[in-house]
Amino acid sequence: MTLNVLKQTSWQVKKQISVALLLLSFFMVSCSSNHKPAPVVDVQGSVPLSKLVKSSLNGREYIVKKGETLYSISWRANIDVSTLATFNKLSSPYQIFPGQKLFLVKNTAKASQNVVRDESGQKQKQKRVKKPVASNKKQAYGKNVRGEKVSKKATTQGTNFSQKIRNWLWPAKGKVIEGFSTAKQGNKGINIAGRRGDPIKSTADGKVVYAGDALRGYGQLIIVKHNDDYLSAYAHNDRILVKEQQLIKAGQVIAEMGDTDAERVMLHFEVRFRGKSVNPMKYLSK
Repeated sequence: MTLNVLKQTSWQVKKQISVALLLLSFFMVSCSSNHKPAPVVDVQGSVPLSKLVKSSLNGREYIVKKGETLYSISWRANIDVSTLATFNKLSSPYQIFPGQKLFLVKNTAKASQNVVRDESGQKQKQKRVKKPVASNKKQAYGKNVRGEKVSKKATTQGTNFSQKIRNWLWPAKGKVIEGFSTAKQGNKGINIAGRRGDPIKSTADGKVVYAGDALRGYGQLIIVKHNDDYLSAYAHNDRILVKEQQLIKAGQVIAEMGDTDAERVMLHFEVRFRGKSVNPMKYLSK
């Protein structure tokens, strides 16, 4: 009888060992199948501008978010700000508010919800807001070829900076680590390497029309209006030193270099001509 008990006990021990080994094997297979290298992401979880699609606007309509200006929206939509204003029956200084619906394309329907509420007689005023017709003459880099009427209009709107850009200064000292690309997903400016805190300077006289971080992928961003044709932008700043609507001079320090929404410390610099990206290297002094 004792022998039978020993055999039964031995059989139970073997069974328990088998079950334990089976569970251990399942556990090891499960771990090996789920063990994959973690995706490489920088500390801020950001992606390069060349790979960032969500910063662009391609639809027919857009709802304004807090912190945005008509200039920042036109920048994302690759539309000249005066054209965007005409689409939405807005006059200078282009006041918009969060929750407002903007048309990104020409719309023949009434857009009363697009007009700032405290402006009376808006409909009559907007008939005079038209995008100036470009001259047939070849556009020289940084020069205005429209004539005297444009200059008078600029004066009446309080923009006392020059309509003609005589010289484009480099916005930062450093090596150009990525150039301009005409590809659809390509780099729409140039990237200049540097150290955190390096001074960022305005490339020409102008007025700050945007300063903030509402544009995803640009980090701390400054947009400067130089005249009715040209805008410049300075992205990934560590610290912004100017405010919106502030008049600035060429060579004035407007920010400190950083890596906000970027993979490294650098300046992303862009130039827009009538809303379209152009190669900054064609403008900057040699």
